[in-house]
Amino acid sequence: MSKLGARRRKYRKILGITALLTGMLLAGCTSGTNTPGEGDNPEGAGEALPAAEEQQVKPADKETPQAASVEVDEQPSNVFYEIFVRSFYDSNGDGIGDLNGIIEKLDYLNDGDPNTTEDLGITGIWLMPINPSPSYHGYDVTDYRSIHPDYGTMDDFKRLMEEADKRGIQVIMDLVVNHSSVQHPWFEESASDTQSDKRDWYVWAEDQGKAPSGSSAAGSGSPWHLKNGAHYMGAFWDGMPDLNFDNEEVQQEMKDIGKFWLEQGADGFRLDAAKHIFEDLASDKSEETLAKNVAWWQEFRTSMNEVNPDAYIVGEVWENAASSISPYLDKAFDSGFNFGLAEKIISAVQNERDNNLAFTLERTYGLFSKVSGGEFTDAVFLTNHDQNRVFTQLNRNVDQAKMAAGILLTMPGNPFIYYGEEIGMQGSKPDEQIREPMIWSNTGSDKGQTTWEPLKYNEGDRTQGVEQQLNDDQSLLARYRTLIQWRNEMPALRDGAIGQYTSGHEQVMAYTRMTSEKQALVVHNLSDTEVVITLTEDSGGHVFTSMAHATADGAVLNGAELALPPYTTAILE
Repeated sequence: MSKLGARRRKYRKILGITALLTGMLLAGCTSGTNTPGEGDNPEGAGEALPAAEEQQVKPADKETPQAASVEVDEQPSNVFYEIFVRSFYDSNGDGIGDLNGIIEKLDYLNDGDPNTTEDLGITGIWLMPINPSPSYHGYDVTDYRSIHPDYGTMDDFKRLMEEADKRGIQVIMDLVVNHSSVQHPWFEESASDTQSDKRDWYVWAEDQGKAPSGSSAAGSGSPWHLKNGAHYMGAFWDGMPDLNFDNEEVQQEMKDIGKFWLEQGADGFRLDAAKHIFEDLASDKSEETLAKNVAWWQEFRTSMNEVNPDAYIVGEVWENAASSISPYLDKAFDSGFNFGLAEKIISAVQNERDNNLAFTLERTYGLFSKVSGGEFTDAVFLTNHDQNRVFTQLNRNVDQAKMAAGILLTMPGNPFIYYGEEIGMQGSKPDEQIREPMIWSNTGSDKGQTTWEPLKYNEGDRTQGVEQQLNDDQSLLARYRTLIQWRNEMPALRDGAIGQYTSGHEQVMAYTRMTSEKQALVVHNLSDTEVVITLTEDSGGHVFTSMAHATADGAVLNGAELALPPYTTAILE
């Protein structure tokens, strides 16, 4: 199978499942926005419910009309692994992670042999910024067509692409087009010479007759910063001046940069700050600005198609409302990160209570499918490099971390795992401390351990490293490997749509996954108490009679009775 073949939707077939009414699509979607910044980690932790007695599923309402048949909107998927290169693995002993270090650890991620179980099993990598930058994080770029010297060379990048390809891994890279560094030659020329051809490549208030006032759409405070007697726009930070996308030369340059990286072997992009191309000020939040953003990304997508029509493009549109993400799925992005779903997963795990994710997702995906012509793929995750780490949010509760992984890796679309999430790395803002070095061994004995940032949350025995967890079949790492293996082996889990399923128990989350030919029932006992539920057929008339997988030996299916030990995930067919 090619790296990209698994992603593209090949077909949609008819199955009898619950019909989605167009008028309900938006009604079931979460509302609200979320802007990157301090304290953006999802809230909602609560006390676990009291131990529940055995509960049975309520019989279906016999008077409910049979639902019409609708298309099964499959989402062929890959499991992605987000890597902050600086923190991952050091190949040359300078304390900084690099591209050759990733190559050395590819077999940890996926050794290319489906018969082995020691590797994690991921099939995609997202590289955080690898371009030259004066900052540790790399989101202020000084040269869009080269590799950061700390990370290696273009030859190293090409070799990484080749080695990943051998293992069936596709590699996407962060593309930061909204802004550059103040140290980029473009900005230096723009700031120093009002007559320069580059002057209009950035947004200068005085040049455009704008008052340098208002609040930033990307956070609190003013987005205007003084330089050489004039004010430039920098919505995120004064070190990252916004490029002027009303300038056609800027637009063309960014299209050319995207094509350049595809030609070097990249399989696609994660697009940073995708909604801020034209949305600079809080007052810019409007349908007109949204339309300009979408139109630009549609042009970008069209340009990328000239090099690789299968390039995978996922955008960061930091919004919880499906209606805010959906416009970008119309011939622009393949995926938008599902921030609302991430919050709901963590909330369900913290509270140990079902919050009916499938209900929301059925309607969300109905909207996404309608807008994209059935070509979208969701991008699901728990946390990323801008948020407090999930293990910290869960107060280092390993059982709950395993449940979060179980939900994430049985969801439709492309799951994204933040590096170290699989071993329970911890971290809380500021950003440097949610991007601490990957822990390969908590003894510090691994030669490739990066040291660029002193450990705070993961020092000593606070985090068990990869070496300590590799041979522990009860470890968090083992759970991630197991779940990814199940996903890779089961078409319904890997590529299927999602459907509602009522378990009848408030501490049990259940949903169906289905392709045109396969169906599976996913059941999670979110609690610390054994539960027993009675299985019934799903809305499509399917009866689940066999246990395909379970994370605990004590999970038992006896006829229609399913017994699940505490914190257990089971897959039925």
